[in-house]
Amino acid sequence: MSKPVTAQPVSNSSTIASADSTQLAVIGAGAWGTALADVSRRSDHQVRIWSRRGSESLAEVVQDARVILSAVSMKGVRSVVEQLQAIEIPDAVILVTATKGLDPLTKHTPSQIWQDAFPKHPVVVLSGPNLSKEIQQGRPAATVVASRDLAAAETVQELFACETFRVYANPDPLGTELGGTLKNVMAIASGVCDGLSLGTNAKAALLTRALPEMIRVGTYLGADPETFFGLSGLGDLLATCDSPLSRNYQVGYGLAQGKTLAEILDNLEGTAEGVNTTNVLIELANQEEIAVPISLQVHRLLRGRITPQEAVQALMARDLKSEFCDLDL
Repeated sequence: MSKPVTAQPVSNSSTIASADSTQLAVIGAGAWGTALADVSRRSDHQVRIWSRRGSESLAEVVQDARVILSAVSMKGVRSVVEQLQAIEIPDAVILVTATKGLDPLTKHTPSQIWQDAFPKHPVVVLSGPNLSKEIQQGRPAATVVASRDLAAAETVQELFACETFRVYANPDPLGTELGGTLKNVMAIASGVCDGLSLGTNAKAALLTRALPEMIRVGTYLGADPETFFGLSGLGDLLATCDSPLSRNYQVGYGLAQGKTLAEILDNLEGTAEGVNTTNVLIELANQEEIAVPISLQVHRLLRGRITPQEAVQALMARDLKSEFCDLDL
């Protein structure tokens, strides 16, 4: 087992606000950003939301904010980062990323992009089994906030915790982020499984083998393997792979029903980040020789190189092996 990630010394910049006075700026007015804004408002925090279609400028929305949360899609992260750099926000502001994806150019996660751009700011990752529609309906849920700056994580924990939203903290932002990112690929596979009516046995086998594949990639990139057994890994995997509310699940289900990827994406509400993540992940896996059999079949399916039935056959025909031979925990 790799060594647990240890928290870095707490910087003075992160001890910036008491829970009852925190002002939050949310960047991104989609379903996820709106849901998180609503959660914070339930605890009487001051929240402002910025949308590129709104009347207020980004500078106006983030003015006086003590915490800035980005809930934009992966393709919008760099644009938002550059806009905030031009504003020159104070070093004391905590930056929270709730985006799940991988950058096609650098293979970096959103938090890595944010930290590179704002090295003096505490950066916190928020991720978990969080279907935005259920959260907006006030149904109980839990999530994780992770940062090397534990004081910053605790500030964000207090900011979002309420009677319907339980928030845990941990010191492994990369593992927390990768859990939420990689499970989107598995959600596409899960949608295919259900779309083909393969049954409960097949679904259980898929999800059980999906987890070590996620851990294999995560630990190679430097994450703590134990993080993947928590809410942002196993928890998010279970929620996303078993719900029609998941956009990535809808992609896989649609493909199994004979629809084209373009047709599915055109009718989807929001972005299915798993499509882009699959492409980036396979590039990374090929480059670093990481075994990702499930993700590879998802990639081939998304590219139109195989049918859903052929993807299943390819996984079933793999060489026989010991169950835990490729996962040293």
